[in-house]
Amino acid sequence: MPSPATSSLQGPSSTQSSDPTTQTTVRLENVTKSYGQGETTVHALAGVNLCVEAGSYCAIMGASGSGKSTAMNVIGCLDRPSSGRYFLDGQDVATLDDDALAHIRNRNLGFVFQQFHLLPQLTAVENVMLPMIYANVEKQERRDRAIEALTKVGLGDRLNNKPTQLSGGQQQRVAIARAIVNRPVLLLADEPTGALDSHTTQEVLNIFDDLHRSGMTIVVVTHEDEVGAHADRIIWFRDGKVIEE
Repeated sequence: MPSPATSSLQGPSSTQSSDPTTQTTVRLENVTKSYGQGETTVHALAGVNLCVEAGSYCAIMGASGSGKSTAMNVIGCLDRPSSGRYFLDGQDVATLDDDALAHIRNRNLGFVFQQFHLLPQLTAVENVMLPMIYANVEKQERRDRAIEALTKVGLGDRLNNKPTQLSGGQQQRVAIARAIVNRPVLLLADEPTGALDSHTTQEVLNIFDDLHRSGMTIVVVTHEDEVGAHADRIIWFRDGKVIEE
């Protein structure tokens, strides 16, 4: 097993590009997002300009309805901006079709949510192997990388446990392992500790700290000050705009 300093899971992969944004993992240029029409139109994002440098650890914070979750959905290629441009790792992804966006979500992004979204009939290692099936990774390599990822998050002795045999914190660790196993350029976490107690929250945040130190780019959406305090940059949203950093 590679050491933490050299593990292939540590650093984000990156494709070379002549675009000057390649040193910036996330770049939003005057991005807007609106829902509805006429008088019922909701302007969830109102001209957001935002850069997240490669290797940084950012927390997006703000009150309910501030636009932070919409920003996360756009950054995660789960939703399209109504206008503006979005570069992910140097590639303009705002106008890509659904198939291309699905490919990017699988290969370039890792997601951690408040709910763990593990398949109950599968073991921990099988859950972590799933994203690699869609990435056409060979079976033995899938298993090797899944074991490596689970060992990295402290679950090397729980490989064959199913979700019902794991605590909430352990299930979230499996979800983190699944998120990093395809070596994403960006790890996105949406309220990742919302369902955890304070002790387990700290354990999960320690894992994010380790991933950050290894060079992974992390963006976490949270309303918890404790979670935001672990980031090296806090981005505050209000009324669909970035108001403070």
